[in-house]
Amino acid sequence: MQRFNRFLDQLSNYLAVRKGLIPILGISLVALNFILGFFPALGWVVQSDLFLHLGVIVGLVGILLAWAL
Repeated sequence: MQRFNRFLDQLSNYLAVRKGLIPILGISLVALNFILGFFPALGWVVQSDLFLHLGVIVGLVGILLAWAL
């Protein structure tokens, strides 16, 4: 359990300095979804807009974490 606590402390300290890292990752996933839209051969990944949904979720969580830290 102490190992997990140390990991969370290090992760928190890392993200506190880089508040925009997770929202930028979310924006990148949304952009990736837009680019993959030009390749219909990718099948269900393009049809389901997987990276769009992941990008929005990651972006929102990143904004909430940045606000909390």
